[in-house]
Amino acid sequence: MPKASIIITTHNRPHLLSRAINSARASGTDIEVVVVDDASSDETAKICQSVLGIAYVRVERNQGVAGARNIGLVASRGEYISFLDDDDVRLAGSLDQQIAVLEKDSQAALIYGQAVPEDPSGEQHEPYPSDCLQGDIFWELLTQNFIPCGSAVFRRGCLSRVGLLDDGIPGIDDWDLWLRIAEIYPIIAIETPVMIWRQSNPTSGQRSSPTVDLIALSRKWFREHWLKLPRLANAPRHKQREAWRRFSNNISEHLVWEAFGALGKAELRHAGKSALTALRLHPTGVLGVLRRWTSASTLGTLLASAFSRDDLANAKAHFKRIRSSRTGR
Repeated sequence: MPKASIIITTHNRPHLLSRAINSARASGTDIEVVVVDDASSDETAKICQSVLGIAYVRVERNQGVAGARNIGLVASRGEYISFLDDDDVRLAGSLDQQIAVLEKDSQAALIYGQAVPEDPSGEQHEPYPSDCLQGDIFWELLTQNFIPCGSAVFRRGCLSRVGLLDDGIPGIDDWDLWLRIAEIYPIIAIETPVMIWRQSNPTSGQRSSPTVDLIALSRKWFREHWLKLPRLANAPRHKQREAWRRFSNNISEHLVWEAFGALGKAELRHAGKSALTALRLHPTGVLGVLRRWTSASTLGTLLASAFSRDDLANAKAHFKRIRSSRTGR
C-alpha cells in the first residue's frame, strides 16, 4: 500500500497533464498517482493509458472537479491524500517533507504549505500565503480560504468524521472541506513553497475563473451551511456576528479589488458585475472598504497600478498589508 496518494483530476487539457503527473511523482518516494479523467473528449484517455505507473480512472459523464476528486478518493489507497489540478505543479520532494512534519503530530489532520502563483505569461510571484496560520485556524478560515488546494496534505482517516467533498459547490468545495477538518482537528503549516499555482483569469476556463460567482456562492453557503457547523452554531451570538462581519468585509474588499482591476484592463463588463455584486451582497461593507482606501498612500498605489503592470504587484502587496492590520493576522 502506498504511503500517499496524489489525485489529479483532468478534463480536456492533455497538453498540461504530463507536467502535472511528472511533478507529482517527483514530490515523494512512496506515492500513488491517481488520474481521474472527467469525461474528456480529446486524446486525454490515450495519453493516460500510455503512461506507466499511474492509476487511471475514466468517467463517462462529467462530474465536475469535486465529483471527480471524490471518485479519486474512493479509488486511491494512500494513508495521506493530496489533490493536484492538471495545470499546477508539485515541487520535488515537497510531499515527503510535509508528511514527515505531519507524522510528528498525531493530533493534526492536515498540513499545508505555500504556493508560488504563476500568471498566464509564466511570470512567478511571491509565495502565498505570506503568513501561514496553524493550530486552531477555524475562525480565520471562516473569513477567507488561505489554503491553496494543491498545497494541502491530509490524513485519509479524517474523512470518516468529516465526509467527502460536496460536489454541489464547485469552486469552493476545497474550502468547505478544509473548514470541516479545521473545525475538529489542529492544522499544521510550513512557510515553504510546495507547488506552483497557475492563476486564473475571467477567460481562462479554470474552475476558479468566475470569481464574482464564486464569492456569491460562498456567501450563500456560509449562511445556509457554515453557520450550522456545530462549532459555529454553538458559539455565543457575538462570536457568530463577528465571524459573519469579517467574512462579509473580506468579500466586499475582494469584489472592489476585482472591479478596480477590471477597470484598469478595460474589462468594463467584469468591473460592473463585480461592483454591482458588492453593493448587492454587502453595501455597508463596500462603504468600509472605500473608507480604508481613501488614504493618500492607498489612492496613489491604486492609480499607479491602473497604468503600470509593474505597479500591480506593489498594489497587491499594499492591500495585503491593509488586510493584515485589519484582521490582526
